[in-house]
Amino acid sequence: METKEFQDVHGGKITLHQEAHSGSCREFSVVCPKLSIRSVTSSTCAVWLVAYAVFACTENTLVLSAAIMCTIFGLLLYLHFMKIDQESVLLIGSLGIQLTTSFASGKESTVFIEMCRVKDVVINEAFFMQKVVYYLCILLKDPTDPKGISEIVPVFQSSKPRMDCLVEVYRSCQEILSVKSCKEENTD
Repeated sequence: METKEFQDVHGGKITLHQEAHSGSCREFSVVCPKLSIRSVTSSTCAVWLVAYAVFACTENTLVLSAAIMCTIFGLLLYLHFMKIDQESVLLIGSLGIQLTTSFASGKESTVFIEMCRVKDVVINEAFFMQKVVYYLCILLKDPTDPKGISEIVPVFQSSKPRMDCLVEVYRSCQEILSVKSCKEENTD
């Protein structure tokens, strides 16, 4: 397994793990930094200080109880639905592409795309505010039009790696896809 460190579009540190299971099977995992205790503590303190200030003015203990409950539920919701620890792509030349997202709470979300539906893997660009952001995406074939594209599936949506990381994943994907397209041409 090969591990390299890169930066995301915001300058944060991310890690790319690459593993070649065979010549036509590769796995890429982008690991995001873990939840910072400092940010959790500062957010909790800010909410509780505001709640204490409101309590001091109103002398209502319900305010403190509500602040505690809001921070606990807010943290649980954040960990379960928003904080992503790892995103991975498993590319198997003969079967398809599996996209897995692992959340901080342990929840995982997996999508599988059959290889017969994959047209190509490309690096696309998008404009976000006043920046150009690059992202890796999978182009899916249109069943009615063989030369058309029915859907674009973005990869690494949450980790948002920079171009240098995307190029490395892109090149490996193209190696496997080129072998697949050569086999398809030989069978025609």
